[in-house]
Amino acid sequence: MKSTTQVLAAFVVALTFNFSVSSSHAKDPLGQRWSKESRVSMDKVSHKRFDILLKKYVDEDGYVAYSKFKASGTDRKELQTYLAELGQASISKPAARSSQIAFWINAYNAVTLEGILQEYPTSSIRNHTAKVFGYNIWKNLPIIVGEKTYTLEEIEHSILRKVNEPRIHFAIVCASVGCPRLLNSAYTGSQLEAQLILNSKDFFSRSKNFRISEKSNRLYLSSIIDWFAEDFGENDQERLKAIEPYLPASAQYRIQQSDLNIRFLDYDWSLNDQKSKKE
Repeated sequence: MKSTTQVLAAFVVALTFNFSVSSSHAKDPLGQRWSKESRVSMDKVSHKRFDILLKKYVDEDGYVAYSKFKASGTDRKELQTYLAELGQASISKPAARSSQIAFWINAYNAVTLEGILQEYPTSSIRNHTAKVFGYNIWKNLPIIVGEKTYTLEEIEHSILRKVNEPRIHFAIVCASVGCPRLLNSAYTGSQLEAQLILNSKDFFSRSKNFRISEKSNRLYLSSIIDWFAEDFGENDQERLKAIEPYLPASAQYRIQQSDLNIRFLDYDWSLNDQKSKKE
């Protein structure tokens, strides 16, 4: 029988091996490193270039024309330029909270788009999220911002989830049908509140994310509310209160008048591709 020391040593070796394998699949960071003197506040980072691309390739339901986007060398370069512009942002320079949130939402969505375009054609982002061995888009496709690099996982969990704004879950998009729609305009500090309200209401207007069963008195919610439950409140009552302003009016009345049993809907990991969009 192996001693405790031997078991621990084997565990450390395995952990180190897994980490090195994961690291070996990391891609070169997206974007560009800027000199310290060139960096600017997030208030001053322009998202116009990204806005133009979103309007061109994303429809009103958040589905992306990946095939056309990938075929356009000019617009692929435009996305690369935008990613480079994000790198000019300074983490240390003062910026409005709304500008910072908008910046990181756009960064998450832009990196995801770039990551999918690199792999396209594909049927799901989950085809590129290896858990142990191989490339994982959420862990191995960093972007340069200021002096550091940030992965999608870090942007979501270490930055956006820390700002105490649960509506970010209705704005960041992991290229899947089960996600909120990818807004076909870039988020900006000046419009952030209106954009978050707009996309939150849109999210709950869709039956794939929210519905009520009259017969069973059940409330069906997107799995997003389950996965990130703590971001919406400490219990079901607080979570329902957090999302209530964005529900259809009839649903708001039902929630106020009766206790509903909450169930969570299956998540659709299919790619949000216009080519496979179901009418």
